[in-house]
Amino acid sequence: MFRFVLPLCLVLPLSPGAQQLSPRDHERARIAVERGEIRPLSEILQTVRASHPGEVLEVELEEEDGVLVYEVEILTPAGLMLEIDLEARSGTILSVEEDD
Repeated sequence: MFRFVLPLCLVLPLSPGAQQLSPRDHERARIAVERGEIRPLSEILQTVRASHPGEVLEVELEEEDGVLVYEVEILTPAGLMLEIDLEARSGTILSVEEDD
């Protein structure tokens, strides 16, 4: 598994087995956007905010089963923490889970 650090990240917890991030991760994410391999973060956040308003707390770009996925954590106006996974190429929401 690899992760890209995105400029919007406020906190990036590393799960067990995750590799330490390098400064090159920003560059890899930028190149992936330029090549059309993933949607720009601004588009992803528009999609999230349209369906789940709230404050964005964290964004990660991960590879899950060979697919790049944006993981967005938000705090809703009602005080719920949501984790929203989106397919990075299309911006399609894959799942929404309430986070503890």
